[in-house]
Amino acid sequence: MMLRRGFILFLPRLVGLLVVACCLVSIVYMLACTPKGDNQQLVLPRVHSLTVKEGYEAILQEREEQHRNYIISLKKQITQLKAELQGRNEQLKNVQDQYPDPLDIRLDNSNPEKVQANLLAFLRSQVDKAEVHSGVKLSTEYAAVPFESFTLQKVYQLETGLTRHPEEKPVRKDKRDELIEVIELAVRSLNKPEGDSNAKHHVYTASDFIEGIYRTEKDKGTLYELTFKGDTKHQFKKIVLFRPFGPVMKVKNEDVNMADTLINVIVPLAKRASKFQQFMQNFREMGIQQDGRIHLTVVYFGKEQMNEVRAILENTSKSANFKNFTFIQLNEEFSRGKGLDIGARFWKGSNVVLFFCDVDIYFTAEFLNSCRLNTQPGKKVFYPVLFSQYNPSIIYGHHDSIPSLEQQLIIKKETGFWRDFGFGMTCQYRSDFINIGGFDLDIKGWGGEDVHLYRKYLHSNLIVIRTPVRGLFHLWHEKQCLDELTPEQYKMCMQSKAMNEGSHGQLGMLVFKQEIETHLHRQKLSNKKT
Repeated sequence: MMLRRGFILFLPRLVGLLVVACCLVSIVYMLACTPKGDNQQLVLPRVHSLTVKEGYEAILQEREEQHRNYIISLKKQITQLKAELQGRNEQLKNVQDQYPDPLDIRLDNSNPEKVQANLLAFLRSQVDKAEVHSGVKLSTEYAAVPFESFTLQKVYQLETGLTRHPEEKPVRKDKRDELIEVIELAVRSLNKPEGDSNAKHHVYTASDFIEGIYRTEKDKGTLYELTFKGDTKHQFKKIVLFRPFGPVMKVKNEDVNMADTLINVIVPLAKRASKFQQFMQNFREMGIQQDGRIHLTVVYFGKEQMNEVRAILENTSKSANFKNFTFIQLNEEFSRGKGLDIGARFWKGSNVVLFFCDVDIYFTAEFLNSCRLNTQPGKKVFYPVLFSQYNPSIIYGHHDSIPSLEQQLIIKKETGFWRDFGFGMTCQYRSDFINIGGFDLDIKGWGGEDVHLYRKYLHSNLIVIRTPVRGLFHLWHEKQCLDELTPEQYKMCMQSKAMNEGSHGQLGMLVFKQEIETHLHRQKLSNKKT
């Protein structure tokens, strides 16, 4: 109780002390902030005081002197930097004199615009020398530089290297970083406003990227062609980039509308009604139901099983309400080249994309879009490298049952291989096929006609797009090499037959099957004795 009374009596004194302290602090602050006069004595400011005016002038003079000294210091630093830059330029010029540039590009401080113009001219000359805007005449199919294709996750490659994987996530860091950089640059380029910057436009991201193809000409640079989703289902954005061993340059940015682009699938056939039934199931699902912009031309040789084939075609037409088909019957010996040639020339409509196909081929709706996107009349033809399936009985021989066809169509080194020696499946506009002269009709039977057509395109100024595709498969079937074939055709047929059966490891297991079983038998006997 005594403490409480003492505190109450002391509280007014405490408040008084705080007020006095605040007043003293205010006086000290005013004295400290008052400008000094010439006599260096601190005085309280007075309105219209001559001493205050002179103090302000002194402060301004002091600040001006400080700025003057700072400017002199900056000028000295700039002079030093110019001297260092001149020394570096001399060093670089000496290096350039030792290693002259093809366009004699030099650093010239007196004419920097000329240096920049020469550099741009060199980079653009690399683009012009590369096979970007037009094709280059080649002497043989071995001289063609193939493309490789890629998505956000995988690279589909012909040169598999040590891994021997036809598709893989890029293992090498340089390849992985290269493709990421290209996709990011393409996205930025697509999002860069053109024309009216206020107009609303679609904002692209990496998720809009569908697929790309690229190839490197060792002495020029790397060409990239990337396809992105468009505003509608059948519209796409395609951007072409080029790396002339330096910064990537945008070559072209165009809208591609494939909504009205029809594909005429031409299939030459003789017998094989059961295979045609399987083909029509794939054609109905992918071509009719999913794509819908497709025509089918069947060129049939002979009369055996013709009624069965015609019935399959008519049943599909009725059940799917599909009328865009043509059936041509020829009473002569089977010739694949002649069948495709007749089917192409039979078309009487406007210019159309031709897809030369076989009955043992499986394709997806995505491949049909690739067929459209990689062809251009008078400009480009498409030669996809399809994935060829191994013998399912060898692949899945150790399983209880063989999976369904759709489950078998996976791109792995255990299930198949890129059929890079085959040129039979191709997409081109009819006008280009007619202008190039079509097939060599003197070739009979199996093989050879596709290589001759491929060479014709290589010898022309058309760009030949050669790339593995993930949506085109050659289904395994037992191959018979007839005695009527020429020695060269028979050799090609036997090579194809050997390649189709299985991988080296799988075929090796068959070759050494007896040896393996003997080893296992000895192991069992040895275990029993112990």
